[in-house]
Amino acid sequence: MSRLLSSAACCGPPSGGEPGTAGYASLVTGISRPAAPQAWTRGLLRCGAAAGPVFVAVFLVEGAGRDGYRPLRHPVSSLALGPRGWIQTANFVVAGTLFVAGAAGLARAGGPAAGGRAVPALIGAAGAGLIGAAVFPTDPVGGYPPGTPDMPGAFSRSGTAHNLAAVPVFLGLPAAAVASGCRSWRAGQRGFGRYCAGTAAMMLTTTGLAGAGFSQSPRLANLGGLFQRASIIAGFGWLTALCARALRRASG
Repeated sequence: MSRLLSSAACCGPPSGGEPGTAGYASLVTGISRPAAPQAWTRGLLRCGAAAGPVFVAVFLVEGAGRDGYRPLRHPVSSLALGPRGWIQTANFVVAGTLFVAGAAGLARAGGPAAGGRAVPALIGAAGAGLIGAAVFPTDPVGGYPPGTPDMPGAFSRSGTAHNLAAVPVFLGLPAAAVASGCRSWRAGQRGFGRYCAGTAAMMLTTTGLAGAGFSQSPRLANLGGLFQRASIIAGFGWLTALCARALRRASG
């Protein structure tokens, strides 16, 4: 307080009796500057919280209105094929960018749920994987687009790169959830720790079932899309919850 009073005294009225505008502006800027990093952190966390709802809403709407596309059977990535494929391609890019922003916000916010450096790094890698999925379209599978076989004779370079880009999403997010859950458990946040563990188990199980479905397993071929959507909603929903918790702490 004494420093503020001293600053105000130095910036007092000049000889003509008018307030020192430049002095007051300098004083206000000095007081408000420490809040800027927190504002950036909150903005980045809001991006991470929005990533899942935005991505899921787009692929659900687009999948419901696409001719020949069966959401329960076909992968989300197949929406990037065909004349309207640019919509899902853009969806990958937007979601990946929001993931990276959310990872940066978590790294800045810290806390037990952020999992040290590991969780933001894994989430950022998942964001990069989503952008990579946009750059390298998947191969047709399950008879979509119409007229293509259920399984390609050989994977293309683009399809192989797409599958590799999916690894940090479908394996990296469960690993991030486990790391976050362990830190939360040790910090006494047992409820969120259990939620993290459940998310990891859900993602790994449904990802395995989806892979079997897309490989045209007789019992699961018509359910591959359903299992993949369950995995995405579980993992992306967990990111929304994680960023929302960090946002509440940062706002407080």
